[in-house]
Amino acid sequence: MSDALTFVTHGPVARLRLDRPDLHNAFDAGLIAALTAAVEQVARDADVRAVVIEGAGASFSAGADLNWMRAMAGASEVENRDDAMALARLMRTLDELPKPTIARVHGAAFGGGVGLVACCDIAIGVPEAKFGLTESRLGLLPAVISPYVIAAIGPRQARRWFATAEIFDAEQAHRMGLLHEVVPAAELDAAVDRQIGLLLKAGPFAAADAKRLVREVLAEPDRDRRDHDNATLIAALRVSTEGQEGLSAFLDKRPPAWVQR
Repeated sequence: MSDALTFVTHGPVARLRLDRPDLHNAFDAGLIAALTAAVEQVARDADVRAVVIEGAGASFSAGADLNWMRAMAGASEVENRDDAMALARLMRTLDELPKPTIARVHGAAFGGGVGLVACCDIAIGVPEAKFGLTESRLGLLPAVISPYVIAAIGPRQARRWFATAEIFDAEQAHRMGLLHEVVPAAELDAAVDRQIGLLLKAGPFAAADAKRLVREVLAEPDRDRRDHDNATLIAALRVSTEGQEGLSAFLDKRPPAWVQR
């Protein structure tokens, strides 16, 4: 792993901390590669059941590193496309990670930082956090992160914020759906821990596969096919080892085997 990223696992919880506080955890090629590798490693770890994405220092992530942007401004279109594809791979890998993810947003998130928040399944921030999709000020657009941001805040909101590059606060982020909760800074860790606790009480497969269900329901326009697929899924879950244990535990009025006592 890169010095720009701290990767720590405590039992079933992995924490990936962007660790460039002097640069407000801005992205460069090294951080993108390190974070992608860490997410891929977490995906392979059967013991990890929840992932927290967080930042060191004052900011969550300020988006693109200025020196990285300067270097890419002098690169060819092909080199820029390859570079952008690395960021696209990171966002898609995080979005499709078969583990539930929580964004702990303790400070500012801009550009790609907003993309990270949008890719996480649960996002909790503090009132002081600021957000911005500021690319249009540079004559650019948040193209790579757009699928995830649009999914989080909706197309109408995206059209406004992509075009204006206006900074918005945590309450606006909450109203639009980018954040699920806004809590005082002193309560942020407790709020994150509460979500972790809820995830660890859920069936491991069910919690991990929830995002895939949402994605597939949205992608299937054929209502008959969707009903068939969903009925097939619930039937398989009911007879699975996890489903049988969950139902038995509920009927027996006891915690299921996956809940730590």
